Amino acid sequence: MTDELVLSKRSLGKTGIQVTPIGFGAMELSGGGSGLLGRAFPKIQQDDKNAIVKAALDGGINWFDTAEMYGNGASEHALSAALKAAGKSDADVIIATKWWPLFRTASNIPITIQDRIHFLDGFSISLYMVHQPFGFSSPEAEMDAMADLVEAGKIRSVGISNFNPSQMRRAYTQLQKRGLPLAANQMKYSLLNRRIERDGTLATAKELGITITAYTPLASGLLTGKYHKNPDLLKNLPAYRRGAMQRKLEATRPLINAMEEIAAKYSATVAQVALNWLVTFSGDTVVTIPGATKVHQAEQNAGAMKFKLSPAELTLLDDLSRRLE
Repeated sequence: MTDELVLSKRSLGKTGIQVTPIGFGAMELSGGGSGLLGRAFPKIQQDDKNAIVKAALDGGINWFDTAEMYGNGASEHALSAALKAAGKSDADVIIATKWWPLFRTASNIPITIQDRIHFLDGFSISLYMVHQPFGFSSPEAEMDAMADLVEAGKIRSVGISNFNPSQMRRAYTQLQKRGLPLAANQMKYSLLNRRIERDGTLATAKELGITITAYTPLASGLLTGKYHKNPDLLKNLPAYRRGAMQRKLEATRPLINAMEEIAAKYSATVAQVALNWLVTFSGDTVVTIPGATKVHQAEQNAGAMKFKLSPAELTLLDDLSRRLE
């Protein structure tokens, strides 16, 4: 593996906003905040958050994904503080965050944007997304509200998350009427979850020039290979996750074994191979946002950009992955 980045930056959709293929998912930074996710994650001290974010930056990552839902501002505030501690200014990084639509209408979008701006404390919003397609307003109304924010200079571009092909096309069409591109659709996607290929989401994104931002790219740790090497680690998982992971271990072993062989060739890890496949297999359409709760995880994630899988390796992993569906 080289010390230099091999995978170059790419545009978020047709916006021209340049991001590294690997970003930083800041959901885990919400620990200690309010709301469901604020209570779900363990609290990480700010000094440790600073070190994790710095490791991502040092590894070449230039963009960070957070959300209102991530602790009602806790993740956004922690991210801002960590970027400042690393000596970064607004011009140095790309920030994506999201509006939470539950029990809300599009009229809430111009109201709560002030909270996002407040918690990001000096870092601007390059990408603002509707987090889920279950608000009380239509995609068209939500996109109009988002377009208003672009025109007001409060955000740079508009995205969505978890929208199916039909919903994505509606959002795209409405933004087109406002002279704006739909930048991204954030979807769950990995070697062990390829639903967006089957349901047309990926094909629609390619057709319309929309970036897919893949979350849960390591399948909650299964694609790191650590549970295959040491099944006893499963004991540390909550009971509701343990059984499902256990059942998947043997079925996924051929894939993990192949990834281990490929990883050895590049002096990489299994996790890095999984991330590299994800952002390489579909060309420039897919980027990903793995999270990190430790410095070495952030370093590992960034390191996935320092090599590029060959066409034969991409095809091999594609084939082994499809056998699991």
